[in-house]
Amino acid sequence: MSNNLPKVAWIGLGIMGSPMSENLIKAGYDVTGHTLEQDKIDRLVAAGGKGAGSIAEAVRDADVVITMVPASPQVEAVAYGPDGILENVRSGALLIDMSSITPQTSVDLAKNAQDKGVRVLDAPVSGGEAGAVEAVLSIMVGGEQADFDAAQPILRALGRTIVLCGPHGSGQTVKAANQLIVAVNIQACAEAVVFLEKSGVDLTAALDVLNGGLAGSTVLTRKKDNFLRRDFAPGFRIDLHHKDMGIVTDAARTVGAALPVGAVVAQLVASLRAQGDGGLDHSALLRGVERLSGQPLQA
Repeated sequence: MSNNLPKVAWIGLGIMGSPMSENLIKAGYDVTGHTLEQDKIDRLVAAGGKGAGSIAEAVRDADVVITMVPASPQVEAVAYGPDGILENVRSGALLIDMSSITPQTSVDLAKNAQDKGVRVLDAPVSGGEAGAVEAVLSIMVGGEQADFDAAQPILRALGRTIVLCGPHGSGQTVKAANQLIVAVNIQACAEAVVFLEKSGVDLTAALDVLNGGLAGSTVLTRKKDNFLRRDFAPGFRIDLHHKDMGIVTDAARTVGAALPVGAVVAQLVASLRAQGDGGLDHSALLRGVERLSGQPLQA
């Protein structure tokens, strides 16, 4: 494919990365992808992208490099070192990290990339797997205005709400706040579900009417079926939300913000993980409430 669009290298083809990279291909971009599992690379190739056997190979000709990996250690692993992005990408390239990591990791990455002549944006997302597939993600960005402007067409192919939140690390700070709100919201919904069921109410009817009022939320809309069916196939794993609750509680301590309810929910997420539910969707917070309420687990 020859066009005037920037060439994109995509590193990390997981639950989020695969559909997102495919949306860029659909938008006409030339995408070369690398990830640890060969079958994920094969999926990208089947969708019209190119596969690469290494990070160096993927980024060599790229104008834009996008990373979508689980956490700070993985971002550092793909960015740094002789086989990493910064040593192998051309000067002047734009690195957009869409992973959810600590704000400090993003700040450090931008600083280290600057020495190599590489521009960086932190651009974590919210909307989960469904949002990635439908290209309606909310994207919170940290970095320079000029780089944000340059990245806009690409980000518009991936999401719907795209906002520059401030300097490097700001996107991650807003994402941390997002994860705090989502976890507390899921926990509140889970408690309501168990309360309603134990009271003998028609759960489907109850959740419908609740979602039409002030108690309604995107969380309830997206997760209602998970609650009703006890279907906890991961859109967003408890393991990752556990990581994010660590980020937000730590960042809040650093700036002196109290998160009393957030701290409790962080412990409930940690408890769920300790019970062996780390691989389930975060709507499985319902299982924690069921256990606490002496209700037999339905899945």
